Amino acid sequence: MKNKHIASKIYISLVMLFLYLPIFVLIIFSFNEGKTTVWKGFSLKWYEQLFRDDNIINALGNSLIIAVLASVFATILGTAAAIGINNFKGKKRLMIQSVSNIPIISPDIVMGVSLMLLFTFLGVLFNFEMGFVTVLIAHICFCVPFVVLNVMPRIRKMDQSIYDAALDLGCNQWQAFYKVVIHELMPGIFSGLLMSFTYSLDDFIITYFTRGAKFQNLSIEIYSMTHRRISPKINALSALLFLAILIIMVLINIRERHEEKVK
Repeated sequence: MKNKHIASKIYISLVMLFLYLPIFVLIIFSFNEGKTTVWKGFSLKWYEQLFRDDNIINALGNSLIIAVLASVFATILGTAAAIGINNFKGKKRLMIQSVSNIPIISPDIVMGVSLMLLFTFLGVLFNFEMGFVTVLIAHICFCVPFVVLNVMPRIRKMDQSIYDAALDLGCNQWQAFYKVVIHELMPGIFSGLLMSFTYSLDDFIITYFTRGAKFQNLSIEIYSMTHRRISPKINALSALLFLAILIIMVLINIRERHEEKVK
């Protein structure tokens, strides 16, 4: 029994090492003075050059704007969709919920190409080009199911009698909805918001197919940098992105643990 326990620990350690060792190597070499994989001393010059690169800063700004707007709109639409789905009963609810999960399990390239064809058709019909708006709509489309996925379990756990009690105590329907329903769903809403922000910030494939010729976000900029001689600035940028996503995931875990302690 003890040997199995040791073996399981070794196995988990090897898996974690396999997953995270490349990231740690990348972070270490983001502080390397030289451009090669040969260590030539500690330096912050690649971070300095990164923040002096106007193309990267503009691309980062576009990515953050898209991620913030997409996550906010997706959270609103996804929460409303989850509440609406929950009002259905039996097989209808199961069918609608399964349909809402299709964008999650579908390959990104399928969704990217299908949205590109849709926007191309609409562009010909209404005379507009793909760009910021089409990327934002595309990101909202693939973020909404993640919000639904996070909010639905909270709805199932919610006690309907609390809402009815709020109505009996003098609240109108909107007050009861805001003070009771939204309050009960807030952990799921918050998790869906952060997850949407993370996936939107990280997306490349769907953005690539729906951005048009002029719009440039961070993932596209990194991809274009790899066509030229790879600069160590990519290491610095990747390290900062990893740190940002790590902070978001830590916040989600802290929130979930806090909710468990409250219960």
